[in-house]
Amino acid sequence: MSLEIGNIEKILNRIGRARILIVGDIMLDEYLFGKVDRISPEAPVPVVEITSTRLLLGGAANVAANIRALGDEPLLMGTVGEDDASIKLTQLLKQKKISSDYIINDKSRQTTIKTRIVANSQQVVRADREDRHNLDPEIQKKLLNRFTAVVDNINAVIISDYGKGVITPEVLERVTDICNEKGVYIAVDPKDTNFHRYRRVSLITPNHHEAGFAYGRRIINEQDLYAVGEGLLEKLEAQAILITRGAEGMSLFKKGDEPTHIPTFARQVFDVTGAGDAVIAVFVSAVSAGASLVEASVIANAGAGYTVGMIGTSTVTLEALKNELGHSFKNGKLMAAFEQTK
Repeated sequence: MSLEIGNIEKILNRIGRARILIVGDIMLDEYLFGKVDRISPEAPVPVVEITSTRLLLGGAANVAANIRALGDEPLLMGTVGEDDASIKLTQLLKQKKISSDYIINDKSRQTTIKTRIVANSQQVVRADREDRHNLDPEIQKKLLNRFTAVVDNINAVIISDYGKGVITPEVLERVTDICNEKGVYIAVDPKDTNFHRYRRVSLITPNHHEAGFAYGRRIINEQDLYAVGEGLLEKLEAQAILITRGAEGMSLFKKGDEPTHIPTFARQVFDVTGAGDAVIAVFVSAVSAGASLVEASVIANAGAGYTVGMIGTSTVTLEALKNELGHSFKNGKLMAAFEQTK
């Protein structure tokens, strides 16, 4: 099976016309960059001399940032605390031209912050500040009301579940029911705690560890992969499952068809942070622009390849996608062969 670059280019040229709603756990990613020259005399740990800092959108907010970078309009829905971090996050959203109108301030929880210390281009440690309890019923009601108010004016929904309490069973069931009722494409970036609740969705994008854990079978070889992919597809009644496999690329399982294996586009891996966010954002943008599931998988794979080549949470643009895809096509056709096999 092969794809032509001309068809991919047509899809890329149509991206930028969709409104995509992202529901999930909104985070602030903090990076402290520095260098290590010595070991602490107090304990056998490195002393990092901080030279610079960065604040970036994380979690569902990073998915929204990727959607915006591709040219589509993201509608970000979730909760933040009433704290300094929420103010900083709102400022970052404004800089990226992402509306905060659908975000709810919840005084019962703090805004999630992931602080990463990076020394000599390597992450030394990560410190998390977060609350993980489920949404208060009143906050949950507000979120669902905002969802129902806007669902008729969107092209697709992405559920970005990081297990911080926004994607409760009630939210998941209601959002899924409404999307299926109205024919809205719904894609899920899963967390293992809710995995068996992601039923009847259009797409779910687990990595191979998450997929294997959810099905109860570790993926070691192709036979395991096929059993897990097909098994989850049937068990969850999903339209498609895209299993990301790191250096092995991705495998797409879709209802009524053989699986498609897509080789990795990454040439050098520096940081996998945010790669899953890029995959689901690019995939849904491509589908919204008329791509088939295989075409969307190829484009999303290119997005992941770009993201892991960057240090820190990063977004992928249309220009970056074109460059990544250009490395993988020769004479107009994809160089790496696809496999559709059992």
